[in-house]
Order: sequence, then C-alpha cells, then structure tokens
Amino acid sequence: MRVMQLIKTTRGATWALRQVRVLRDLGVEVHVVLPDGEGLTSEYRNAGAAVHILDTDIASLKRPAAFLEARRAFRSLVDSTKPQLLHSHFVGTTLFMRFAMGNSGPKRIFQVPGPLHLENLITKQVEIRSAGALDFWVASCSATREIYRNAGISDRKIGMVYYGIDFDRFRTVSPVDLRSSLGISRDAAVVGMVAYIYGPKKWLGQRRGLKGHEDLIDALGLLKRHGRDIAGVFVGGAWTGAERYAEQVYRYGKTVLADSAHFLGNRDDVADLYAGFDVAVHPSHSENLGGAVESLALGVPTITTNVGGFPDVVLPGKTGWLVPPRQPYKLVTAIEDALDRPELAREYATQGSLLVREKLDVNKNGRELLSYYQSIA
Repeated sequence: MRVMQLIKTTRGATWALRQVRVLRDLGVEVHVVLPDGEGLTSEYRNAGAAVHILDTDIASLKRPAAFLEARRAFRSLVDSTKPQLLHSHFVGTTLFMRFAMGNSGPKRIFQVPGPLHLENLITKQVEIRSAGALDFWVASCSATREIYRNAGISDRKIGMVYYGIDFDRFRTVSPVDLRSSLGISRDAAVVGMVAYIYGPKKWLGQRRGLKGHEDLIDALGLLKRHGRDIAGVFVGGAWTGAERYAEQVYRYGKTVLADSAHFLGNRDDVADLYAGFDVAVHPSHSENLGGAVESLALGVPTITTNVGGFPDVVLPGKTGWLVPPRQPYKLVTAIEDALDRPELAREYATQGSLLVREKLDVNKNGRELLSYYQSIA
C-alpha cells in the first residue's frame, strides 16, 4: 500500500513520526509532505519515508498566487507518486488537501490530533463543510469521535486510532534528582508540568495560553499560602511565535511563586525528569491525550482537566484525578489529595501505566491504522 501524509511542521508532532516508523515496518510505502528540510526531516528519511518538500498548510498560503502554485505542485506530486490514500494530520493541511484536490484523486483521511477546532462553531463548520464524498476522519480520542457523530457524520466515515507512544524509546534511563539539581528542599513536594507554551488565540477570545500554565501557577500559589512546602517545575519552552508570551508566563510564575518556580525550557530528557515529580499536572484548556499518557506510562501520579481525550486514560478513582479547566481551586484540592494519600496516588499511577501501555502502544495503534487504510482504500 502507498500513502501520502501531509504534516505541517518539522519541529514538533513527533506522534506523526512515530506513526510513520511503524507503518514503514508494516510494509507501507509512505510519502510525507513537509514544509521544509529542517528539524525532524532527516528522522522521516531515516524511518524509510520518501520526503517531499512543499508547504501545504493553508494558513501559510494566504496569497491566491501562493495557493495556486502550491495546488499545482501538490496535484503534480499526487499524479506522479499515485498514492492510494492521502492522510493529513492538521486542520490547515486538511483544508489545503481538500481544496487542492476537489472531487478528484484518491480517498482522503483527516486524522484529527485534538478537538480544539471543533470547540469553535466557525472553525468546526468550515472543516466539516469542506469535506466531500472522498473524505474520511480518524479520531484520536473518544471526545473527537463523539463530536463528529453528533454533527451527523456517519460511523462508516469515522475511524478511531490513538497516536501511540513508543514505550521502548520513551522510558526512564537516568532519573534526575530535581531536588538536588534545582536546590529544592527535601521536604518540599515537587509538582511538575510538561508542555510547550502556546500563546492565547485572541480571535477565539483567549486571554491565557492553551496549556493552562497560569492556572497551575495560581494553584501552587494558593497551596503555598495554605502553608504547603511546594515547588513547581515546568518543562517545555515557547512554541514557535509564542516567545514573548512565554516570557510573560515566566515572569508571572516568579511573581506568584518566587524561588519555588523552576522553568527548565525544552529538554531531551523528559522521561528522566518525570522521575523527579511527586505529582504531574496537565491543566490544559483543550487537549487530545497530551502529556497524561507520558506521566501515567512512567508511573507518576497524574492530575488533568476533564477536557478532550484526557478522560480516555485518566479515570477518577482508578488512574488519576480529573478537574474542570480554568479552576485553580479545583487543582488545589486534587493536588492536596494526591500528596496527602501517596500510597493511593501510586496505586492510581500503576493502574494508569497498565492502561496506557495497553491502549497507546504505537505498534498496536499502527496496525489499527493500517487496518483502517485497508478498509477504505
């Protein structure tokens, strides 16, 4: 089988790269269309994918001439490689794929990396209404699948495949002693968060970033005022274009938490850093499964908001704690419960690890995707 995948970035979306590796191992001929030759491009080549450089994110093709030239190049690429399926991972590349191909060419899949665009009426309608008879969806969490179902999309048009984790690669090798390396008191609880910092989308009415960094900062500030000896460790730097906003978050964290806030930026040893957390918190305002899969896989007690795909793996009373988004006081209650009942927290984390390793093994998910390919090709 030959498929062509459209990926809008070479600087993130490692979940798409993991998927490509497995598809190649399964014998699928994979062509990937990337915007440039930087970042992860060499990793796609090393995985055995044929790489084509072309920007297919419609947000980057605002000038009619730029869109028409990209459309011509893309149609020519499809004609020359003759894929049996087109597979897009982003809203922007999906809209381009649909507008560029119209009612011609192979069947098309949009594997939806999260429900964010479906939570806004305008972007939801634009995406759904742009689809035609050749279009199919693959949800990557239950919430996304239900949104499409409720919008009237037939089940025969909607698949369900998680973006999996390569648990052989993502594992603790050299645990980091955060208390020692950051000068944190041995008596202090370490609450960690791993996420890029995304700026708020003003056109959606957002005043804080998508990942909820400020909400966790506020919650930790409340805990300190309650007399808790606590430190917040934030792993992940600014996403492209959010550098100024990230500086605001850093300043806010230092204002609220002073020396109890530790911002580590982007790191390559995330799995080793998780070993230093007493509790991992993922306070996102919108999300797929996010970092919850990572923290649970590594056996770290996990608290998330009850948005998107988090409830697929964070089961209250079984694998972790769910709280409403944008409510620091609720985070405080969950963090205190996890810290005050460490044995229960560890049991939740153990059960969570078993769950995500069964549900989100990238090899299993890759086989599921191939099966879906074969069912519609």
